[in-house]
Amino acid sequence: RSLVVQLRLVSSVSFLRCRPRKASPSSRPFPATCRTLFYILRSPPTATIDAMSGYSSDRDRGRDRGFGAPRFGGSRAGPLSGKKFGNPGEKLVKKKWNLDELPKFEKNFYQEHPDLARRTAQEVETYRRSKEITVRGHNCPKPVLNFYEANFPANVMDVIARQNFTEPTAIQAQGWPVALSGLDMVGVAQTGSGKTLSYLLPAIVHINHQPFLERGDGPICLVLAPTRELAQQVQQVAAEYCRACRLKSTCIYGGAPKGPQIRDLERGVEICIATPGRLIDFLECGKTNLRRTTYLVLDEADRMLDMGFEPQIRKIVDQIRPDRQTLMWSATWPKEVRQLAEDFLKDYIHINIGALELSANHNILQIVDVCHDVEKDEKLIRLMEEIMSEKENKTIVFVETKRRCDELTRKMRRDGWPAMGIHGDKSQQERDWVLNEFKHGKAPILIATDVASRGLG
Repeated sequence: RSLVVQLRLVSSVSFLRCRPRKASPSSRPFPATCRTLFYILRSPPTATIDAMSGYSSDRDRGRDRGFGAPRFGGSRAGPLSGKKFGNPGEKLVKKKWNLDELPKFEKNFYQEHPDLARRTAQEVETYRRSKEITVRGHNCPKPVLNFYEANFPANVMDVIARQNFTEPTAIQAQGWPVALSGLDMVGVAQTGSGKTLSYLLPAIVHINHQPFLERGDGPICLVLAPTRELAQQVQQVAAEYCRACRLKSTCIYGGAPKGPQIRDLERGVEICIATPGRLIDFLECGKTNLRRTTYLVLDEADRMLDMGFEPQIRKIVDQIRPDRQTLMWSATWPKEVRQLAEDFLKDYIHINIGALELSANHNILQIVDVCHDVEKDEKLIRLMEEIMSEKENKTIVFVETKRRCDELTRKMRRDGWPAMGIHGDKSQQERDWVLNEFKHGKAPILIATDVASRGLG
């Protein structure tokens, strides 16, 4: 529908511009409307063209990944200039830090609980072996076996009690003492293992020991996440604990109005959860700064590198003081993530939960069916009939491309299946609505690209 509207607009404008002033019908050239229509139909269907500007009609596409021209006063390269995309963060200048002039801050707040101190090295090793915890690094503290051994503030413990958690997960048990000690760390654990609380609760303790925010100060804790959905999920977890501790947090990401996000930042927040693209926008236009940031979290680092965020991450980290505490969390440990850890972390502790080599989640039954492309749709329908015969089942179907996502969603809905699609080109409002419908079971079939591969809780 949008393509038809744009064709009509192009045709009318071109005709008004190209119509000869005085020409007989027999001498009139090939109509401009037909020429315009021909060129547009030959263009790729995924990149519709706006004749009035010469740019892609979907201007927000890829902003979360850092693509697109610089905004807030930046110039936009024309279609014939040599520069296809703007360079996100090109206005940000790498800061030269003088640690002698920076205000001092404390990072180590860990006090070992007496019960933990009495635990022998053999008992600690037995626990780590039972939970498949592998630790690398010097002077790694013992894992906590119970919540009270972490010595969190009373208001944090009240929230934990309300959520009926029985014991810390493996990554929490070993990660909390390390994070509370002010050490840099890398935590490698599968998605859904409790990594979010592993860094949020020590962040609250860290913030409580820093001076209060003043007007114009940026966040004390910065959490970088790869996708909007994951950033929003982290914000939901943080909000409950922040309310209990009288702290403010905000979530900034592309695809949503900037006004409310800017207001939150200008009023001052202790915790900022952000996707790299939108954060760079706000840093470039001076809506926030990272001068007060002393606690940095890179969540799902492997996913951020897969999405091409490394240049943006480096631009952002250059704006943060080098004596910060940095925590990197990942589901896998490829060489690219290792290099990032070497560049950003100092004398870090590496915690790995599960097997050291990459492997599938053993709690999930995986059935692989190798088939030709023409057989996929028929096999999918047969599989859906089997799955949906049971009540309250939910299914996520992952596809490779956005076009395939839309095609499969239309086909399944046409055949009567309650399916909805989600991918990076949909508006944030639509993505939120689709996820909400899926979580509440109103649309139990979700067709998705890898935008939904992490952070669907």
